[in-house]
Amino acid sequence: MSVPQVARNIVTAIPGPKSQALEEEHHRYVSAGVGQGMPVFAETASGSTITDVDGNRFIDLASGIAVTGVGNCAPEVVAAVQEEVAKLTHTNFATTPYANYVEVCKKLAEHTPGDFAKKSVLVNSGAEAVENAIKIARKYTGRSAVVVMENAFHGRTNLTMAMTTKSMPYKQGFGAFAPDVFRVPFSYPLRDDFGADGAAAAKAAAAKIELLVGSANVAAVIAEPIQGEGGFIVPAEGFLSGLAEWAHAHDVLYISDEIQASFCRSGKWFACEYDGVVPDLITTAKALGGGMPIAVVTGRAEIMDAVQPAASAAPTVATRSPVPPRSLQSALWRSRICRQRPHISVRSSNPYSVRWSTKCRRWPKYAAAAP
Repeated sequence: MSVPQVARNIVTAIPGPKSQALEEEHHRYVSAGVGQGMPVFAETASGSTITDVDGNRFIDLASGIAVTGVGNCAPEVVAAVQEEVAKLTHTNFATTPYANYVEVCKKLAEHTPGDFAKKSVLVNSGAEAVENAIKIARKYTGRSAVVVMENAFHGRTNLTMAMTTKSMPYKQGFGAFAPDVFRVPFSYPLRDDFGADGAAAAKAAAAKIELLVGSANVAAVIAEPIQGEGGFIVPAEGFLSGLAEWAHAHDVLYISDEIQASFCRSGKWFACEYDGVVPDLITTAKALGGGMPIAVVTGRAEIMDAVQPAASAAPTVATRSPVPPRSLQSALWRSRICRQRPHISVRSSNPYSVRWSTKCRRWPKYAAAAP
């Protein structure tokens, strides 16, 4: 894959006049709840740079919030999406199936951790994937309690807000929230009492689960292998594996929320692999689609099949999927690019940043865009 790289270039004051004009309309017509992180408005993007409406080019350190893992407008992805949208835009897979859906599920079964039979359900967003993972876990186990980690972020729907720690800006004023969600400490080597002893941190978390709810009532434990919104926290080695071992010893499902960390953003296909974790269910999104709307729950076949057909329409479960074919083509090409060019997705411990010095040293084509 060859993504055109262009050097950063500032030609106006920041923000430029066109961005300032758009900012006025933004305040007039766009809900304040959307928020805005930059004072400029993007017009085009290529590789690792974004060009605003005034012609200023910037290094893209956000990647669409962990989305454009193979670069902005990767030619293979663009071509695949353009070709697919000319053939088929939407049918609803439950009404009229199409091949891309099946192929994406097959690829995920091949790449996700575990050598057992796996199945997937495709949805639109990360929050939908998390909601469906919880619904599937509750259906399979017959239990209702869900254990999440302190500092976690899982989404902005009602259930996923309950699962998310931070009140502002995500939860303030939006309650009441879904019940049966319990929070335990996540390994935080810099600040907790266990430091690099992940196994001890896992034992402490398990003890708190038993105290708060009791293992017999827990459907699932869900954790981000690298916490994102919580502060880019990498848990100590042995924490995730210890938590998964406890879960499996008590017939509790272990869910790895890989929506932000997966598809080589940490260097491996899935960040849970660093601690040798094989989750029962795994949620993915963001970089999977490279900018197209797609999210997935993948898991052990017997767990995924516990849900009755057409159990829900929105969020989707089982056979109902509104995911457009163009998103699936994007996912397939993104998978191929990651497999062929794994260095493209390597990030530092902060999944939003790019290790420019390393990239420029190993792959000279990035040097033109480096600061």
